[in-house]
Amino acid sequence: MIIVNSAMQQDNIKQLLEGLAGDATFTFKEKKGIQLVFETTAEDKEQAVKTAKDAIKNTDWGRVLYFNVVSQ
Repeated sequence: MIIVNSAMQQDNIKQLLEGLAGDATFTFKEKKGIQLVFETTAEDKEQAVKTAKDAIKNTDWGRVLYFNVVSQ
């Protein structure tokens, strides 16, 4: 499970992560305030965090977005 903390662009983050194609998939589970909780199929949770961060940073809106991603 990973958690994305972001006050803005939450709908875009959900769409982006759920649409990623690759070794790991992300499924949105719930929203807790500014936290977006995702289940992931990745074995390595730290790699899942890196994948999510990189995907967000590689968008036009993600380059200027204040956010962080943590594993749980």
